[in-house]
Amino acid sequence: VAGQGEPLLLLHGLLGSHHNLMPHAERLAARFRVFVPDLRNHGASPHDGRMDYNALAADVLELMDENGIGRASLLGHSMGGKTAMHFAQNHPERVSKLVVVDIAPKEYPPRFAPVLDAMLALDLKKCHRRSDVDAALAHAVESKTMRQFLIKNIATDGSGALAWKANLTALRVSYDGLRSALPEVGKFDGPVLFVSGGRSDYLTPADMELIRRF
Repeated sequence: VAGQGEPLLLLHGLLGSHHNLMPHAERLAARFRVFVPDLRNHGASPHDGRMDYNALAADVLELMDENGIGRASLLGHSMGGKTAMHFAQNHPERVSKLVVVDIAPKEYPPRFAPVLDAMLALDLKKCHRRSDVDAALAHAVESKTMRQFLIKNIATDGSGALAWKANLTALRVSYDGLRSALPEVGKFDGPVLFVSGGRSDYLTPADMELIRRF
């Protein structure tokens, strides 16, 4: 939590954490009271076998209630964007404004399935440094930038051994649901901004008809 002013929640994407959004949170804290949680099964948040947008939206509601937040603006990236949209569908009276970054409420192809499979197949006992993890993932994940993003999920346990912070098993089991389309139930009529990555194909002009229905 940082800053003062109207509440703003920043929700990270799949295999991310609050650390990805902290540079933005620090700037936004000049105008807002910014909350940057780790979503369930990510970062320092608890692991749970259930991983779907109903559960993620319920977590956001619980976070708001625990902090006495009646209404907040939500900014979500990727999976966090779908979480924010689903929350706005189900609790429109709790959302002041909605910002969705590089995601639409549609179904996506299983692009992250090979990444999750590679992470699950990796024997961390054979890795002593993050550079070892980077080398071990290189055959399955060609992008150095993507590998560095994934390695941010590495922590050390009590013995000093490397361990994944994310609950990879739950994420893999639930992945088809996470990439699926949101149900067209409930509607948010407040101010909405969609932000598309200039070199990304996750959000296209063709998605706008579906977005407007929501």
